[in-house]
Amino acid sequence: KQSPRWIKLLASFIIRENEPIQTFVIPHSHMDVGWVYTIQESMHAYAANVYTSVTEELSKDADRRFIAVEQEFFRLWWDTVATDLHKKQVRQLVKEGRLEFIIGGQVMHDEAVTDLDDEILQMTEGHGFLYETFGVRPQFSWHVDPFGASATTPVLFALAGFNAHLISRIDYDLKDTMQKNKKLQFVWRGSPSLKEKQQIFTHTMDQFSYCTPSHLPFSNRYSGFYWNGVALFPDPPKNGVYPNMSLPVTKETVQAYAKTMVENIKQRAAWFRTNHVLWPWGCDKQFYNSSVQFNNMDPLMKYINQNSKEFGVTVQYATLSEYFQAIHQSNLVWEPRGSEDFLPYSTEPHQAWTGFYASRNVLKGVARQASSQLHAAETLFTRYRVRFPDGPVTKDWALDKLRALRWAVSEVQHHDGITGTESPKVADMYLQHLVQATMGVEELLAALILRYQRKGVHQPLEQHVIIYNPLAWNTTTIVNVTVSFPIAAVFDDDGQPVPAQMAAQSNVSYDLFIVVELGGLQHRKYLIKSSEKKCSGRKCGWIYEAKGVLFERRNIWDSMKTGRRLLPVINECYKLMFDQDTNLLHSITYLQEQRRVLVTQDFWEYHANGDTKAGPISDNYIFSANGSAVRAYEAVEMEIIPGKIMTEIRQHFYRWVQGPDYTYSITTRVPECFGSRLRCHRLEQTYSLGPLRLNTEVVLRTSSSLRNNRTLYTDDNGYQMMERRYRKFNNNTLARNYFPMVRAAYIEDELSRLVLVSDRAHGVSSQANGQLEVMLHRRLWNNLPWSLGYNLTLNDSSVVRPTLWMMLGSISVTSKLYQREAIELQHRPVIMPIDHSPVRSVVLPPNLHLLSLSIPGWNYSSDHDVHLSQDLHSEPDFDRVLLRIMHLFEEGEDPELSKPVTINLKDALQGIGEVKELEERSLTGTWDITRLQRWNWKTAENLKTNHKSCSGGGDEAFTVTISPKEIRTFFVHFASRNFWAYPSSVKTDNH
Repeated sequence: KQSPRWIKLLASFIIRENEPIQTFVIPHSHMDVGWVYTIQESMHAYAANVYTSVTEELSKDADRRFIAVEQEFFRLWWDTVATDLHKKQVRQLVKEGRLEFIIGGQVMHDEAVTDLDDEILQMTEGHGFLYETFGVRPQFSWHVDPFGASATTPVLFALAGFNAHLISRIDYDLKDTMQKNKKLQFVWRGSPSLKEKQQIFTHTMDQFSYCTPSHLPFSNRYSGFYWNGVALFPDPPKNGVYPNMSLPVTKETVQAYAKTMVENIKQRAAWFRTNHVLWPWGCDKQFYNSSVQFNNMDPLMKYINQNSKEFGVTVQYATLSEYFQAIHQSNLVWEPRGSEDFLPYSTEPHQAWTGFYASRNVLKGVARQASSQLHAAETLFTRYRVRFPDGPVTKDWALDKLRALRWAVSEVQHHDGITGTESPKVADMYLQHLVQATMGVEELLAALILRYQRKGVHQPLEQHVIIYNPLAWNTTTIVNVTVSFPIAAVFDDDGQPVPAQMAAQSNVSYDLFIVVELGGLQHRKYLIKSSEKKCSGRKCGWIYEAKGVLFERRNIWDSMKTGRRLLPVINECYKLMFDQDTNLLHSITYLQEQRRVLVTQDFWEYHANGDTKAGPISDNYIFSANGSAVRAYEAVEMEIIPGKIMTEIRQHFYRWVQGPDYTYSITTRVPECFGSRLRCHRLEQTYSLGPLRLNTEVVLRTSSSLRNNRTLYTDDNGYQMMERRYRKFNNNTLARNYFPMVRAAYIEDELSRLVLVSDRAHGVSSQANGQLEVMLHRRLWNNLPWSLGYNLTLNDSSVVRPTLWMMLGSISVTSKLYQREAIELQHRPVIMPIDHSPVRSVVLPPNLHLLSLSIPGWNYSSDHDVHLSQDLHSEPDFDRVLLRIMHLFEEGEDPELSKPVTINLKDALQGIGEVKELEERSLTGTWDITRLQRWNWKTAENLKTNHKSCSGGGDEAFTVTISPKEIRTFFVHFASRNFWAYPSSVKTDNH
């Protein structure tokens, strides 16, 4: 006997058989914010023309549609190209829903190597502009080109209020299976802790991806349904005739075009459960001459609809929301998908896109540093504005500095930016934008803390520095200041000596390591007194001069016997043993449990093939090893610099035994315990790598006695950890077992866990039992004509200096530590050589992280109805503070720290000021959470999304509960006050 559910299902198939396939033709242009050409070149060659011509063409015909994806190009067009008429037309088109903004971020961000903070930033930057300008809020994604799909992205999109998510690039063999089984659409629960609360319907594009078929036998080669041809650089042709324009639609050609289009529609329809087909019309750099496009597609679609009974197909121009509305109204029950992601990504057996995890190490590092600097400046400016609303730092000047860095950090998150898959000139453009904007923010930081400027005082041996903690946690840490003299003493703002240690860096400069204790969001002043001569007595402060012990260079081929002469380096957490026969690390004992783990670290190289005739190649995107890794050195030199604050071990790896210069190095800092917080568990390592030989990919290999069965754990965008089991493939097993490491990776067995946290993204793998292998640097060249034509060969001759922090211990101990350590590495204290005023600290519970504290400067009203009815050109709002708080732990990860946290934000933020109003918002701030009603997609469990919000009066209005892995976003208004007073002699020209 059939159940009612099966009867309904059978009926739906019968109905579908008798109905024509409803085709949603979605016009779009994929515009990379970078890649081969700079943003300026793209704007000049085609991008500006896309929005000019699309606006004009949509205004001519009410049936036409277009989706706008990357906001950086649209905003540049809106601000620098669009006429008043264009702006009026756009507002009308947006109001009618015929021009639809999709994703709404500045870029279509990469999903493998981007950090959570930066994904949120670039979305917020775009969403704020769109809501401010048009009163619209994107509700759908179009992630068609990132190289693999993370499970964090759908969570963030759900938190931003999206109703559906769209992806495309997933493993070729997996996509093929999903197509055959009609499983390209599902409900994704990207977070194992949030589960159904932030589930989102996800559509996977079929094998044709986001472009329409291009191989048409009756038209120009590779032109397909793109009648406007191929964009030209550097200048568009003055006569409007572009190369490779497709044959126009005429009486003679319309039937051939219609037959091809219908066949493709039917082929796609067979892979989905409903009779609605998404037919993306567009591709890279299309629609710059959209009159040609629409004037050919219009008659073609008219012809198909006139013959719809014969074809069994209807076609209509559509936006993405119109397609998803039709799917939603089909009322089907969808299969849920858990928190697994779609990484890594492969396009064919020998093409694993795992190389870009490590491409352009310098760019990845600068982008992360700029993001950290932005976070520090945002929190400091917010504190300043609340305390000194009429202070001498001009608010508009400050906002301009912040916005420049917001823009620079946002644009580099593009899937051909932070990935390192762009041409050298585009990489230089990203770096230039990041460095220039960072310098502007450094000016702002100096101005915010400046209270007075000393005049007529020249004391080269005295230096004041301000050290600012940008995190809402108390911290005890060691900072490094470079000084010019070999002797120095350090004093805090109370005149008390501070523990410090000096070590020679070169003949003219010295590393001064200072132990600092800082409250959350607090800065303190330190005085460094230098001397050319040694002094004695209390006036010298508490200073240790560290001197090194150099060990002779060891030839690895002579070191067949190892472990005979072990040298210990001990702090309160660890005993590290170094082998004097090899000058390599031998073992680590974590003293709390007296467990010894054999650990060795060294460098290995994969040699890549650069000749396409000789086999698969490695390039910016792809990692295709030419065999197993080989040892990257013949000899190792070691120097140990013992100290009372930290002991430093410097290991230099020489390519040849008698080589004059080392190619690789590891500097390991083993800290002692200071202050109230145990911090000896963190082994801070910095590396120097390069220049590499051509077609070399270098890895740091950490080999241990842990029995992890080649299973490792890596983070998805710094948000959540993913289990990565080693898998065997018919081809390219080595490369397909590499995964992105954005902030953290670890291996473990039943007793111990070995953790690495990083200051930038890398590729990581466990190729053998107990092994954690991190790809740090790549230098590649190949003779593929495509690569040579676009200069995409990654001939990166730079020397790179990434940082990893290593921890070893039991699973329970490391679970409490590694996420905070990753954030502390990312947001290290900011050092500024100026004076300051004291401030109160702001401290959150240990399982909560202050993700954002900023003044966006948006001018829109928090009330949507009021915003839509008011003038959209009001002044920036400097009193509205954007606050985000994130719970760091997963459900069940720790007995205490995984519990939900109830916090009174009025109490928590009193170190900044008195909170008067608190309003919960969506992730990017554009929705009042009480008005956000996301679509409910049916699953077998039929679970519904629920939102908690702030409500009520009195203290209840400020009390919120944050559950594991939740990110909650608020608008905060503080009570007005102004404590500003400063000497009349202070210069405030620019500030």
